[in-house]
Amino acid sequence: MEFHPQPRPGIARPWAFPAPDRGTLGNGLTVLRCHRPGQQVVAVEIFLAAPLDAEPEGLDGVATIMARALSEGTDKHSAEEFAAELERCGATLDAHADHPGVRVSLEVPVSRLGKALGLVAEALRAPAFSDSEVERLVRNRLDEIPHEIANPSRRAAMQLSKELFPATSRMSRPRQGTEETVRGIDAAAVRAFYETHVKPATATAVVVGDLTGVDLDAVLADTLGAWTGDAAEPRPVPPITADDTGRVVIVDRPGAVQTQLLIGRIGPDRHDRVWPAQVLGTYCLGGTLTSRLDRVLREEKGYTYGVRAFGQVLRSSPEGNGAAMLAISGSVDTPHTGPALDDLWKVLRTLAAEGLTDAERETAVQNLVGVAPLKYETAASVAGTLADQVEQHLPDDFQAQLYARLAETGTVEATAAVVSAFPVDRLVTVLVGDAAQIKEPVEALGIGEVTVVTG
Repeated sequence: MEFHPQPRPGIARPWAFPAPDRGTLGNGLTVLRCHRPGQQVVAVEIFLAAPLDAEPEGLDGVATIMARALSEGTDKHSAEEFAAELERCGATLDAHADHPGVRVSLEVPVSRLGKALGLVAEALRAPAFSDSEVERLVRNRLDEIPHEIANPSRRAAMQLSKELFPATSRMSRPRQGTEETVRGIDAAAVRAFYETHVKPATATAVVVGDLTGVDLDAVLADTLGAWTGDAAEPRPVPPITADDTGRVVIVDRPGAVQTQLLIGRIGPDRHDRVWPAQVLGTYCLGGTLTSRLDRVLREEKGYTYGVRAFGQVLRSSPEGNGAAMLAISGSVDTPHTGPALDDLWKVLRTLAAEGLTDAERETAVQNLVGVAPLKYETAASVAGTLADQVEQHLPDDFQAQLYARLAETGTVEATAAVVSAFPVDRLVTVLVGDAAQIKEPVEALGIGEVTVVTG
């Protein structure tokens, strides 16, 4: 029998995160452009410096309603006409608000970039914010809130924010507002927020895709460049304070067959030198199926389908007032809530006592650095990361430097970073589950005072 020759691997090609070209339009809008040959669907990310802490008191959620209303009609098109024009372009448009500001995301075939970008510019320049559309968006948002509260993972996240941050901090409250605050939002409030904070001089557009044959300067001048507005000084960024005194809060869900776990605290953001080591160590702890937490809680004990550890930047600033949420998340069956938490704490204590292994560190580096070329295969993924860097006040080469730093980080450094990120006595634990069944075994663990709140 004759077999076909076995395929041989090709020569590995060097790869680095794409470097953008930076420029500024006449109206003050910053532009980052990145030519990606072969990417015929262009991705555009526009960051608007309209942070959640700028929302007026009692109107939490107005930034979200404003973001959603940007595509609901302009001075030239009704909401239906605007949607139809986007569809003719084969484009998708989305917008959302978060602590750093508002992000507008566009994907469109390169052949229709000019038309679609003109529609986005129109939405930014002259949104209609009609009473009927804003009222509809408010009703939709009110309909979403009960579903979010019913979702155990979302409910746990809400409670953790409430526990960590002082009540006066915007970060202590739901990003998209509560029923009470959303009910008070009207078209006048949305327009006032827009007029105060949405300006080209404080906005940044990221354009990524195959720009061969595209006169991007002309396209930008005719679209986003025609957007005018007053100059605006950047808002001062208040410092982030948090209380990570070790404690447990149970959000009571009588009869729940599972317990949702969310264990967290606040740590350094990407401006801190420890960030690469923290990323690497956290990945070893709970970043994948081969991590320590999964190996113990999933493979050995069978308590869960998976547990993850992660660091998520909340907000950054050039002054160093930023912070990241460092957390461990997962769910376990109700009867094993106590044993699962006990084993989780044992993993953390063992990590502090014995450290990571060189094999764990090597696997994490291969996974984090090795898959980067695949992770950034699409224009949208590149644009999203560049926009993240913009809103976090990072240099344009940050992601490329991060991969270099990850490859250089040793086992000892990664161990020190993850142990510092998850100290066993400084973690706030939120459990969404049946308090009648889990309170007593959790109290017996001695990981902090246990309190129960209604679900």
